Amino acid sequence: MSCKSCATGGCGTQRTTTDGSTTTVAGCGSGGCSTGGCNKLNSFDWLSDISMPGQHAIAVVEVKFKGGRKEYYRNVHQLDLTTGDYVVVEMQSGYHIGAVSLQGELVRIQLKKKGVKVNDDTKVIHRLATAKDLERHEQAVLRDLPALYRSREIVRELKLNMKLSDVEFQSDNTKATFYYSSEERVDFRELIKMLASEFKARIEMRQISLRQEAGRLGGIGSCGRELCCSTWLTDFKNIATSAARYQNLSLNPAKLSGQCGRLKCCLNYELDTYVDALRDIPTIDKPLETQKGRAYLQKTDIFRKLMWFGYGAESTWHPLPIARVLEIADLNKKGIIPESFDVLTPVGEKQPVTAAALNSDLQKLDAKYATRTAKKKKKKTKGPGANAPSGNNPKGSSTNK
Repeated sequence: MSCKSCATGGCGTQRTTTDGSTTTVAGCGSGGCSTGGCNKLNSFDWLSDISMPGQHAIAVVEVKFKGGRKEYYRNVHQLDLTTGDYVVVEMQSGYHIGAVSLQGELVRIQLKKKGVKVNDDTKVIHRLATAKDLERHEQAVLRDLPALYRSREIVRELKLNMKLSDVEFQSDNTKATFYYSSEERVDFRELIKMLASEFKARIEMRQISLRQEAGRLGGIGSCGRELCCSTWLTDFKNIATSAARYQNLSLNPAKLSGQCGRLKCCLNYELDTYVDALRDIPTIDKPLETQKGRAYLQKTDIFRKLMWFGYGAESTWHPLPIARVLEIADLNKKGIIPESFDVLTPVGEKQPVTAAALNSDLQKLDAKYATRTAKKKKKKTKGPGANAPSGNNPKGSSTNK
């Protein structure tokens, strides 16, 4: 059985166990699937066969379902499980089939991290999935997409302000979970009645946020990589527009928003580094006064501790260290106007720097590749017989003897 989100459509990675036997692990073997999923919140179970000294092996297993959803089940029957095995687990009504994603000491760490308490009410694993169980599970998975299209038609007929993003049928076809997102409260009592009569199953409506919806659907971000929320990110933290201001980013909603329509989660990744660096950067509320005129702040190099000032509409910018900026600002408060910035050129900087000079590296790079292109064109125009002498003497011998 292969995972449906796999682009290659294959499955079956051979793995050698501790007793010397071989087993087939779910996935296409492309690298991201070798742990049981196609890079969908997957994890490498590197402590599956290792137990901590002085502690009993934990009898709890992490099982992964469609959309990266993970839950914890007790292995009360002491089944010999391997990461990637499909197991039949207990549900509130009936049973469901999932893949083992973690076992051993890593499960103990995850339980402590997420604050999950294991007791007698924790659901159990019934058995390893048989070929017949997997066939029924395949049939249940094939119902998801047609049910999603049909349910969207019913939502449009009832004129409900909600967006259905995914449907998941339980492996025994007794329950269907509909994931939806909405900006307001939705009365879907009539919708549940119609869906129950349409699909002959128990219906559960589960509201998810727009970030969770993007994580379930997946996609490629503006960075060219898979979305963080669909590969490894599980905790969605609040992101404010101040994160973009601290990093001197353009406040363009089209560039700062992800596929979910909210601010990108990656805006928080380097925020702490920028906040620490900005502690030494002074806040300039008004231009600096010099005898040459008013100098306005143009840009700030946060990590190099440089602030660039320009006079009015001039294109010449002057880099100033933070100490000099504070000195001039203090002089202005006392009513003293210095003659000029009067600062030495910092190491590696040229003063003054024009706007055209800021792009000099790009111009040099363009000229470099333009020269290579011209040389290639000359070689093509010459051809194989370009150097042969003209006339009726094809061998190129001299006519004067």
